[in-house]
Amino acid sequence: MAQSVAPGDIITAPNTKIVFNAPYDDKHTYHIKVTNNSARRIGWAFKTTNMKRLGVDPAAGVLDPKENALIAVSCDAFAYGQEGGRNQLELVIS
Repeated sequence: MAQSVAPGDIITAPNTKIVFNAPYDDKHTYHIKVTNNSARRIGWAFKTTNMKRLGVDPAAGVLDPKENALIAVSCDAFAYGQEGGRNQLELVIS
C-alpha cells in the first residue's frame, strides 16, 4: 500500500502558483524546481486538465533524498476568448 507524503517532504519553487499572462500568441515557458526534502525516495508526476495547451517536461520522475529536478512548464499559443474553461496543472506525489 502506498504511503502518503507529508506536506513538508516536497518543496516547489515557486511554492504557490505560476501564471501565464498575455499575450497568448506566443508559447510561454516557466520553470519549477521540485525538491525532495525527505529522507526517502519519492515519485512525482504533473497532470493537467488541458493537455493540448499545457506541457510539462519531464512530466514525471523519481527523486532521491535531498535531490531536486528542474521542470519546464509551457503554455502553447491560443486565441484568447475563443477557447473556454480554466487550465490547471497539478503535482501528484507518491
